[in-house]
Amino acid sequence: MTARVIEAGGRDVAVFEAGDGAPLVYLHGFADLHGVGADPFPFHQALARARRLVAPAHPGCAESAEYQDLSTVEDAVYHTLEVLDALEIHRFDLVGHCMGGWIAAELAVRHPERVGSLTLIGACGLFVAGAPIGDVFMMAQPERGVDHAGLRRMLFAAGDTKLGNQLFPDGRGEIDDEMRRYQMLRFASFIGFRPPYFYNRSLVNRLHRVTCPALVIWGAEDAMVPLAHGHAYAAGLAGSNGLEIVSGAGHAAHLEEPDRVAGLVTEFLP
Repeated sequence: MTARVIEAGGRDVAVFEAGDGAPLVYLHGFADLHGVGADPFPFHQALARARRLVAPAHPGCAESAEYQDLSTVEDAVYHTLEVLDALEIHRFDLVGHCMGGWIAAELAVRHPERVGSLTLIGACGLFVAGAPIGDVFMMAQPERGVDHAGLRRMLFAAGDTKLGNQLFPDGRGEIDDEMRRYQMLRFASFIGFRPPYFYNRSLVNRLHRVTCPALVIWGAEDAMVPLAHGHAYAAGLAGSNGLEIVSGAGHAAHLEEPDRVAGLVTEFLP
């Protein structure tokens, strides 16, 4: 396992790599590697046992440099393509969670020839009438100045779990963890701060361009991105293998049920 900083598009980009075989590119979300954790979680470790896992940090997240002109999801897509070009990865399987799932979907509709398969886990990106994506910016503000229970309830099936309290503790946590959480929120605000947040109205009408095998995975108790979005992705992707619902899991299904979700991903990979 290696963590290094490369240059792509004139910017420093932090990349975690592990494993061997065909490349599996992973784009992160909030409760995730680079989004809050410095080290891979059991889910990422499981993916690395199956493939060569390549997980870049989004601009301004973890050790990645800021992208001064970043203002749309399209900017994030082309930044990601520049990262993959710098790594000389021209065709790959693609997995994305949350914000990373949105970027993954947008990348796949623009460049379907580069994506061998697409897996979305609790992905943002769609506008679904009557099912708005949760306001993570509001929930990130601690209640009474110290209480992050609301944020934990948004990201996990239950707000009071060991994992949730470890990643999003009340009060002040470790400074490096606090910085990663802040950086991820800041990145998200550049491309998704438009209520009801994290969507591109045009995306649903472009999903038919994704003809590679596609799998959609959703936590049954996702309180950030409603399950209706999972159904919409599964219905819109031309190569869809359907929607897998993970019982007992919330938005961070890959962290809450790592064996189950990693098994779904690796069994699906071509």
